[in-house]
Amino acid sequence: MKILVINSGSSSIKFKLFDMSDESVICKGLIEKIGESISKAKITNNKTKQDFEINEAIPNHRLGIDIMNDLLYKSKSLQNLSEIDGVGHRVVQGADLFDDATLIDDEVMQKIENLIPLAPLHNTANLAGMKETLRVSPQTPNVAVFDTVFHQTMPKSAYMYPLPLEYYEKYKVRKYGAHGTSHQFVAKKGAEIIGKDYNEFSCITLHIGSGASIAAIKNGKCIDTTMGLTPLEGLMMGTRCGNIDPSIVPFLMKNAGLSFEEIDNIMNKKSGLLAIGGTNDMREIEAKMDAGDEMAKLAFDMFVLRIKKYIGAYIAVLGKIDAIIFTAGIGENDARVREAVCSGLEIFGIRMDKDKNAACKDEARWVGLPETKVRIIIVPTDEELAIARDTQRIIQKAIK
Repeated sequence: MKILVINSGSSSIKFKLFDMSDESVICKGLIEKIGESISKAKITNNKTKQDFEINEAIPNHRLGIDIMNDLLYKSKSLQNLSEIDGVGHRVVQGADLFDDATLIDDEVMQKIENLIPLAPLHNTANLAGMKETLRVSPQTPNVAVFDTVFHQTMPKSAYMYPLPLEYYEKYKVRKYGAHGTSHQFVAKKGAEIIGKDYNEFSCITLHIGSGASIAAIKNGKCIDTTMGLTPLEGLMMGTRCGNIDPSIVPFLMKNAGLSFEEIDNIMNKKSGLLAIGGTNDMREIEAKMDAGDEMAKLAFDMFVLRIKKYIGAYIAVLGKIDAIIFTAGIGENDARVREAVCSGLEIFGIRMDKDKNAACKDEARWVGLPETKVRIIIVPTDEELAIARDTQRIIQKAIK
């Protein structure tokens, strides 16, 4: 079975084609700067190792999908679109309407459209990818895989906000989380690494990249996560502020003369590492730290402190854990952040092997000391593969 995975963003389309017989990647590509005067589309055939690139204006997702298909042919990844057995689409917000991945039809797309107020940029773009893919190949099964599904096992005490109930009942204001596909993928891999049944595996997963979230997982099910109604809640991130006193919003509106739209933009795009350290790239933050930049050091310390606080809180919620799992751009590649996060957590049975942690390896591995009760594991996330697996499962279930 060949599964095409599409992640349609507001100005980009990422795609990857899998041969599910061995879960190998046939090709992968990216179309970016959609809507700008000069856009870029690139595909890499993993077998021939050849790249094919197009640089021209791509005004919309309709043309973007057409170019993607053209690149699949030019790269000899496919001879015909009919070779694709299914298409999996990443969808950021499924709210409480979806508790599993699902085949896409008009009713499903309408529900996703109804959820646009909860994720205006993401769900709008995700829908565009679906509609254009179905336009080209209406007979091919398309599956929606939601970032929020994994978090639907959270108890009500974890996902409800202490606000008047009418806001939950009328407007669906509650915690939904994000990065669920990644959290589940790395948790399952972590259980496999230590040889424990996933349904008896409890861990804390740290998806730390430019966007960052943590999940508390008990016996294979998410019981809490840091992102909330939107991806703004929780950790300090590349450009997002994470948790702050909510009264700061009306305070700035009154005293700084800022509009709600301006504050929303500041909290999402001008805060986090960027606001304190001058850049949203952790590599640049660390380089500035080493050069003596005190604000970069402050940004690093704030970033690490907030992660530590959530680890402590989630250990208290879980009772005991088998592992701490690091993933995503910073989590997988930044030994300095991992060491700083784990430093001081020895009281919880978390002790890092600094040499193993410092070793650069693009593979899942355990980096804790042998005698530790809690395993420290690094797992490269593969959200596309997770989406491909869900897509295959849903299609096979429908066939049966």
